[in-house]
Amino acid sequence: MKREDDFVVLMPAYNEADRIATTIAGIREYCSAEIVVISDGSTDSTAEKARETGAIVIELPFNLGYGAALQTGYQYALKQGYDFAIQMDADGQHDPAFIPVLMKEVQTGRADVAIGSRFLGEGVYHLSLTRNAGVLFFRNLASLLTRQTVTDPTSGFQALSRKAMEFCASEAYPTDFPDADVLIMLHKRGIRFTEVPVRMHQNTKKKTMHSGLVPIYYLFKMMLSILVTLLRTHEHRRQS
Repeated sequence: MKREDDFVVLMPAYNEADRIATTIAGIREYCSAEIVVISDGSTDSTAEKARETGAIVIELPFNLGYGAALQTGYQYALKQGYDFAIQMDADGQHDPAFIPVLMKEVQTGRADVAIGSRFLGEGVYHLSLTRNAGVLFFRNLASLLTRQTVTDPTSGFQALSRKAMEFCASEAYPTDFPDADVLIMLHKRGIRFTEVPVRMHQNTKKKTMHSGLVPIYYLFKMMLSILVTLLRTHEHRRQS
């Protein structure tokens, strides 16, 4: 059964027991939408804490990755008949006050995906030198290949239409780090996206999913994914 709002909030979560209840409470201040927590193989009490708030919880058997958790959420939303969804992180970084702003873009048909950008003037967000360099590189690359300005290619705070969710639920969607490559895939498939200024809070965790050697893998994987997308597009045009 759908709730009062005609969209669902999807939150991938990995070991967020300390924050999940507070994050959900914050969301409920701004919307009455159904909240679905996808516990990505969490080894703490994330699932139990989320259930205690009344959220729907989907538990993955082990850690499959951020993209796989999101894709599970999209599949749930489509199965339940939702036409729109908000995706956001479970750690409290994404300010739920901007949920209505993002939803307005897709509900009015101005875009199929509305991306919350932390770099468009709503507050100040600081990145490490390494992450800032990565964001700058992929920001410029995504802007060049999509022929529109992209300021925050790694933002996980987004609103999606059913058309966008159908693509994200398909095999083409990457199951680890869906970022700039997805924006390029969306553009190549004629799925419109836009950016909206949002406020994000600094991540106070010492470790993130981009810690350790992950940035090296991320760079390699992202470049390979973008290259494959461009080659597939070229081949499709050649055959047409």
